[in-house]
Amino acid sequence: MRVAMLSPVAWRTPPRHYGPWERFVSLLTEALVEKGVDVTLFATADSKTRARLHAVCERGYEEDKSIDPKVWECLHISEVFERAGDFDLIHNSFDFLPLTYSGLVSIPVLTTIHGFSSPKILPVYRKYNGKVFYVSISDADRSHELDYIATIHHGIDLENFTFRPEGGDYLLFFGRIHNDKGAREAIEIAKRAGRKLVIAGVIQDQEYFEQWIKPHIDGERISYVGSAGPELRDELLGDAYALLHPINFDEPFGFSVVESMACGTPVIAMNRGSMPELIENGVNGLLVSSVEEAVDAVEKVEKIDRAHCRKVVEERFTAENMADQYIKVYERVIKEAGASHE
Repeated sequence: MRVAMLSPVAWRTPPRHYGPWERFVSLLTEALVEKGVDVTLFATADSKTRARLHAVCERGYEEDKSIDPKVWECLHISEVFERAGDFDLIHNSFDFLPLTYSGLVSIPVLTTIHGFSSPKILPVYRKYNGKVFYVSISDADRSHELDYIATIHHGIDLENFTFRPEGGDYLLFFGRIHNDKGAREAIEIAKRAGRKLVIAGVIQDQEYFEQWIKPHIDGERISYVGSAGPELRDELLGDAYALLHPINFDEPFGFSVVESMACGTPVIAMNRGSMPELIENGVNGLLVSSVEEAVDAVEKVEKIDRAHCRKVVEERFTAENMADQYIKVYERVIKEAGASHE
C-alpha cells in the first residue's frame, strides 16, 4: 500500500511547539511506517520522519514570514497531485483546498476533516461529497450535510508522556491564547478556587492576551511560560493538579486533554464539542457547564484515580490504535475506488 500523506506547511511536521494538524500527521505517519505501510510525507523540507519525505517548501510559513502562504500552499498541494500515479491513495490533512484537485486524478482521496473554521468552507466539502472520502475526528464534529466513512479519534505517542501517580498543587491551562480556548475563564476559575495557575501556549490573539491575560500575570499566583515544547509539555502536564479546559467553542478534538490524561492528570472541561467523547464525567475528568461548576469541580479532582486516566489513554488514544483504524479505512477506500472504476 503506497500512501501519499499531505501535511500542512504552516509549521514543521512534527511541530516544534504549536501545530495540531502537523502533529496529527506526524503521529499517524510514524505509526504507519512502524506497521510497514509505504508512506511518502509531503511536508516542509525541515520536517522529521522515518517515511520518505518530499518537499517543495523549505520551512513553515508561520515560522518564516518571508514565505508567502498562498504561493507555497499551491506549489505544495499541486506537487502531490502531479505525482498521484505513484500512489494507491492520497491522504489529505490539509483542509478543503486539496479537494479542488481531487477530480483531476484517478486514485482515491481520503480527507481527515479537522473541524470547520467557518460555514463558508462547507460548499467545497459539499461539492466533493461522495467523490472523495471523509473521516471525522469526533462524532461531535460531523456535518449533517456530509457523508463519512469513519470517525477516528486522534492518538498520541505514549512514550512522550510520563505517568505521574502524584500530581502537584497548581492548575494548568495548556492551549493557544484565544477566546475559543478560555484562558480568561481559566484565570477566573483558579482565582476563585484559590489555586495557582500556570498558562502555556502560543498567543494567537495578541489583543485578547493584552486585555484579559497579561494584567493577571504576577509570576506567582498566575504564571505564563510561553509555548511549551515536548519536554516542558510532559513536565507541566504531569506535575499539575488538574488541567483546565474551559473552551468557548465546540472543539473537534483536544490533544492536550488526552496528553494530560496520559500523564495521569485529570481534566476539568466545558461539556462542549468532543469533550464527552474523551472524558467520562467523574471517572477520568469532570465535565462542567459554567465557571461556577468548574470552581466546584476543582475540589472533586482528588477523588479521580490518576492511574485510570492513564489507562483510558492506553486503551483508546494511542497512535498505534489510530494507525490500525486508518489502515482499515485505507483498505476499504482502495477497494471501493477500484470497484467503481471497473
